[in-house]
Amino acid sequence: MRRRTVLAGAAAAAGAVTLGFTPAATAQRPGASRGPELAPGDYPVVGRVRARRGMEHLRVLSERIGQRIGGTESEHRARDYLAGVLRDLRYRVELQPFTVPDKYLSTLTLPDKTRWNAGSSRFGALGVTASGPLVDADTGAALPADLTGRVVLLVNVPSTSTAVYDAVARGAVAVLIGRVATPPAGKSGAFSPTLTSNVAVPVLGIAQVHVERLRAAKPAALTVSTTHHASLTSYNVIADRPATFGGKGVVMVTAHYDSVPGSPGANDDGSGTVLTLELARVLRYLPTHQALRFALWGSEEQGLLGSRHYVSQLTDADAARISGVFQNDMVATSHGPATAYWLLSVDGGDNNTTREVGAAAERLGYDPRVHGPVARGSSDHVPFHERKIASANFSWRGEGGPHELEPLYHTPEDTIAANVSGERLQVSMELIGAAAYRLARARG
Repeated sequence: MRRRTVLAGAAAAAGAVTLGFTPAATAQRPGASRGPELAPGDYPVVGRVRARRGMEHLRVLSERIGQRIGGTESEHRARDYLAGVLRDLRYRVELQPFTVPDKYLSTLTLPDKTRWNAGSSRFGALGVTASGPLVDADTGAALPADLTGRVVLLVNVPSTSTAVYDAVARGAVAVLIGRVATPPAGKSGAFSPTLTSNVAVPVLGIAQVHVERLRAAKPAALTVSTTHHASLTSYNVIADRPATFGGKGVVMVTAHYDSVPGSPGANDDGSGTVLTLELARVLRYLPTHQALRFALWGSEEQGLLGSRHYVSQLTDADAARISGVFQNDMVATSHGPATAYWLLSVDGGDNNTTREVGAAAERLGYDPRVHGPVARGSSDHVPFHERKIASANFSWRGEGGPHELEPLYHTPEDTIAANVSGERLQVSMELIGAAAYRLARARG
């Protein structure tokens, strides 16, 4: 009875889409070099996928929740939201837990009640709040003799500097360490400073934009607080839909939903996360020979921890069933020079995923914008490649190579307003949707 319901729903959805959305599907795609030459299976995907729907989810993740640090309450809020969306789409959802290292985080509060998130040092005081006038000591080469009750800002402090210890010895109640990169290098993000010995005051690692704003605003006072998050559990969110025709293969569409300290992670990787949600919506009733699995990884930013845990739990038989893993990481930046859509396999070789995305690009007229495959790791496709599972990462980056990331990468400015393009998100959704659906329709 359940299978007949799925088949009926699939047929009805496909028919309605083909009839109701053909004009939209056959129009020249956004940013394409020519009109599309679609295969029949492309119509129900490109005719229905909508970046604006993804943007609704992205506003929740990057604006309502904000930073999503692996294993902390912020990531758990995102986990619950994502699981709720997928359950509403009638998927079978599993929350897969795994332990992750402790986190050292902080907040800065300005006199106007503006709050910023940053990192803190495990070598400084934790679980405390400190307030005081701000003193910009730059590199610390000429520290005032008396810093009693002050919050001291140090910028681009050399690793050999004793400035942090000198500031504490002179009475500082907290120390902020910032890094300011010189263009064309990207801006620096928040971090957890490493010291050679413990100090009795909070030591924070703040982002470049925080330094710039502090220097522009010159606040009379600043309040900082630090928190040690211990005994943490992060989660993968996994949604399954069985094959319509009973095949044994599995096609996966994936992304990571956590972010780095201080960053709302709109493009990295809120964009890949909402692409996954939107494709889960569009593909849920379409007929396939292979199962569809949508996986959202926790704690990628700490070393691909979520995807590594998932792959480690696969039996050899389970691994052999996976036909391809389409990993989507940073798929919507609005950075002007990031005009190339890269197919990134670990070894630079072609596989089921890169091959299908390349073919989809040709059918949709996007092929001049698509580059690769070329060799690149650094995302959640790596553990699958190590298990000999066809996989690749897909991302918008500069024409000069996949190393050319947008300058707001991993910063507090990775926001929808500053770093997300609806058009590029739409292109990414169409390419991955058409490619994943074509692979899922193959007998696996």
